[in-house]
Amino acid sequence: MIVLQETYIGSAGREALIELVILDKFNQNLLVFVHGYMGFKDWGAWNLMKDYFLNKGFGFCTFNITHNGTTVEKPQDFADLDAFSKNRYSYEKQDVLCALDWLQNKVDLTTCNVHLVGHSRGGGIALLCASDSRVSSVITIAAISSIEKRFDLPSDILEDWKKIGVRYVKNSRTHQEMPHFIEQLTDFETHRSELDIRKACMQLKKPLLILHGDQDESVSIEEGEAIAEWTKQSLHVIHGANHTFGASHPFPEQTLPTELQMCCEKIVEFIDSLK
Repeated sequence: MIVLQETYIGSAGREALIELVILDKFNQNLLVFVHGYMGFKDWGAWNLMKDYFLNKGFGFCTFNITHNGTTVEKPQDFADLDAFSKNRYSYEKQDVLCALDWLQNKVDLTTCNVHLVGHSRGGGIALLCASDSRVSSVITIAAISSIEKRFDLPSDILEDWKKIGVRYVKNSRTHQEMPHFIEQLTDFETHRSELDIRKACMQLKKPLLILHGDQDESVSIEEGEAIAEWTKQSLHVIHGANHTFGASHPFPEQTLPTELQMCCEKIVEFIDSLK
């Protein structure tokens, strides 16, 4: 059995929490979970999802994106808005690769299958990291299909952002005004090719499971359809599911929301089909 709660060094040399749990009944399938925008590894029902897979013999690794606004001391609070303001998509991609580096130092990855699982923005990042030789398959949950689309803002807001250098987006849960430096946009423009999710999908040669809710209020199911079209894979629709598949934060319940349970069952079916 392995139970590790440590830190890893990710983008721009920043430290963040990472956790790995592998129980004695390990089935040699390791899930590596990438959270989404304004999220963190312990958000909502993600720990219930972790427990679901652990009980079925899977290993589970989860970590905080280094510039998601949390800190090692306060992993569930957006306590460092300065770090959040400096986040960018290339940082998130690098964080996933750094997390895999950390994992490689803890486990012999040649003896197991690594399944990269990403929710929302994390799903798009997972697709961008799919070509890494350590990754066996990719699973997207309500994933974004385009980073460029995230910058599709009204012209006046975009011009103000470029002029002032910072844009604020209110977090509906915490009511914090979350700062975004213009470097998020300029970094994307600099690294446009390596942050092209469509291109990554077209080049993907590994098994892929695409999950999306038909009631997603944050990332349109059309983005899931685009990923399916580019990869020539089926889109698995979870009927009645919103963007977080019935979860919220905090999530006081002790059992998975019905829609997230369905999502987890699809993941188990998918991985079993790869044997």
